Amino acid sequence: MLERLFTELGPWNWMVLGLILLILEIVVPGVFLLWIGIAALLIGAVSMLIWDTAFWAWQVQVVAFLLLSLISAYVGKKIIRGRGDVSDQPLLNRRGEQMIGRTATLAEPIREGRGRIQLGDTLWRVSGPDLPAGARVRVTGAAETDLELTVEAIS
Repeated sequence: MLERLFTELGPWNWMVLGLILLILEIVVPGVFLLWIGIAALLIGAVSMLIWDTAFWAWQVQVVAFLLLSLISAYVGKKIIRGRGDVSDQPLLNRRGEQMIGRTATLAEPIREGRGRIQLGDTLWRVSGPDLPAGARVRVTGAAETDLELTVEAIS
């Protein structure tokens, strides 16, 4: 039954597959099925034009669809990644980087490169030169995990 349906639909198979993938894109989270659906619609459009030619066998159609799916997914990734939305708050949710440039007093001495400072209501781990408790320091950097700040002594 399915074989007969596919035979009767001819080039419309690709159009139906493309529409199904686009509908699934709405239902399923992500953006991946969009590009595969577009590839299926494009293969359907090409099939409409050259359906009766000898070289446009189903194997060629499938290979063309796979290649076009990869190309459209790659281009789609570049389009989405290349938007470059500039944030009005680039340090939002990057608390460690927000602290760079601030000064504080050491709550615990820095021994063997590690100590603690109080900034606001938070006690931060710091790394820097060995200094006694109560010394004034300036935050010069933050670790990628935002769990530790780098400090230098203020003279």
